[in-house]
Amino acid sequence: MRKWIALTAGTAMALVATSAANAQNNELTLQLKWVTQGQFAGYYVAKDKGFYEEAGLDVTINPGGPDIAPPQVIAGGGADVIVEWMPAALAAREKGVPLVNIAQPFERSGMMLTCRAETGIESPEDFRGKTLGVWFAGNEFPFLSWMSQLGIPTEGGDDGVEVLRQGFNVDPLIQEQADCISTMTYNEYWQVIDAGFSPDDLVVFNYTDQGVATLEDGLYTTEENLEDPAMVDKLASFVAASMRGWEYACENQEEAAEIVLENDATGAQTMEHQVRMVGEICKLVGESDGTLDVSAAGTTVDSLLSGGSDPVITEAPEGAWTDAVMEKVRGM
Repeated sequence: MRKWIALTAGTAMALVATSAANAQNNELTLQLKWVTQGQFAGYYVAKDKGFYEEAGLDVTINPGGPDIAPPQVIAGGGADVIVEWMPAALAAREKGVPLVNIAQPFERSGMMLTCRAETGIESPEDFRGKTLGVWFAGNEFPFLSWMSQLGIPTEGGDDGVEVLRQGFNVDPLIQEQADCISTMTYNEYWQVIDAGFSPDDLVVFNYTDQGVATLEDGLYTTEENLEDPAMVDKLASFVAASMRGWEYACENQEEAAEIVLENDATGAQTMEHQVRMVGEICKLVGESDGTLDVSAAGTTVDSLLSGGSDPVITEAPEGAWTDAVMEKVRGM
């Protein structure tokens, strides 16, 4: 990862000056994809450690949740930038929400299917006739694309899979309502382990290993915002400060977890779980400086297009990502 925390005081002052001179105001609202947790540690760290303030920004971070769709929030003017998975962003774009990826802090996908070993599932072909838990609200797109590529129907039957609309918990696996459930490397998998399962009790299919991974947790804004040079400058300052936040979070994982907990208004998170989550998230961030890997974006598009009679998107998108913001970031 690029060493954003090595920014000099002079660079920080330049960011402030640029923002003050070019932006109409210094306020910016970020809409997260999910609730306050280590998945978003870099942004909370950037705010807590004053990185946004040094960049001349007053950033509001709005947590997400099961009833919050970031594309709808930004379309309604409730945010300037959102954290979203590329499948959901491209699906929204095709439906008329002009989302554009401006940075990609996550290099790898953390999505998996986690199965009980006792079901006899050893390969994806063994999914046939089984019940699989799947998240919806935009998170179902990678799964549906994967099943389409495998030629496995999702309407049940001996040759297909029964799709259980999974809540954002691991209960269906624990209660044997599903043979497999959706999990993330940094969250639900460890909830299963904490529930008493050992790794030997489980068979895990990582989307990356299966060659069907799609890009997650990118930063998106609208075409309209990108037409405003002042907003582009502001977004560049935001991305630069955010990547400083990720750098600091991954080098100081316990402190980052503490900062996340301080921002968790629900009080539902625990220190142990958040430290573990930050550690796993940092594996997904890897060495990213925020630059989108266009080949990975192309792989995501190809995966989403290969949806048979019901693909996630119907044509390759144009203008769905830009390097304009990152060019300014790299010049800072």
